[in-house]
Amino acid sequence: MNAIPYETAAQICEQIAQANRRKLYTFNGVWCWGCTKFSKDISQRCFNNTPGCRGCAQVSQKYEIDAKPA
Repeated sequence: MNAIPYETAAQICEQIAQANRRKLYTFNGVWCWGCTKFSKDISQRCFNNTPGCRGCAQVSQKYEIDAKPA
């Protein structure tokens, strides 16, 4: 897997967090809530837990979908 540029990963993370807001009845909603609640700033979120910003499956999946040629 290719690394995701930090700025891109952070932007995707924010988009996903906004989409999952108030969806605590879903796994992804709870995951985002916990990640955003317990991280002091965006650099501590799940996407930034591994080299290449591949720590969050939601961010990685959206990046792969958006990067695919039409």
